[in-house]
Amino acid sequence: MNSWFTVKVKYTKQLENGTFKRVSEPYLLAAMTFTDAEARIYEELGTTIRGEFLVTGIARTDIHDIFQYDESDTWFKAKISYDKLEEEGDKKKTISQNFLVSAETVKEAYERIEESLSTLMIDYQITQIIASPIVDIFPYNDSEVESPVAKRVMPEIEHEPKAAGKVFSASGSDFDDEFEDELAEIENEDETDEFEESEISDEYSNEDEN
Repeated sequence: MNSWFTVKVKYTKQLENGTFKRVSEPYLLAAMTFTDAEARIYEELGTTIRGEFLVTGIARTDIHDIFQYDESDTWFKAKISYDKLEEEGDKKKTISQNFLVSAETVKEAYERIEESLSTLMIDYQITQIIASPIVDIFPYNDSEVESPVAKRVMPEIEHEPKAAGKVFSASGSDFDDEFEDELAEIENEDETDEFEESEISDEYSNEDEN
């Protein structure tokens, strides 16, 4: 099964003014394992980064879907929540899911999330939208694997993405039993993953090499 991984890369970057600066940048990519994620990042960045670069961290990242709009290259992380009835009884659980959307402003990100999820037959709330430090996203592109675009966005609810943007998902990630069980246990709690985006925004911003 494929999942999303955040890979932190450190290299020497040439700035617009011609000077050089040692930076750390996070990239998001779909991969089968940590080893696959490392191999893929070297493949993807090997022709775009001049000189050597070092992979300093890899973490599995909980992203349900990614909505990309061609005219925007800034990423925002949106967190939504909705109530789900348990199989036995009338007790409800609050489920949280994370999405990435490209936009120019927080307001535009909010509107695009609403647009992308507009066909869902469920009541949900957008509980958080924050800027993401993700530099670029590499969806799974193996020609032998069915394209992950246009898949389910919510459990048991079919969703067709709008033509306004592209939808990227890690192929097969919805059916990873380990992470479905983990997702079902979430109930009104903050994420505790040490590599969640709120922490990445502090740690993965462009930083000087001391």
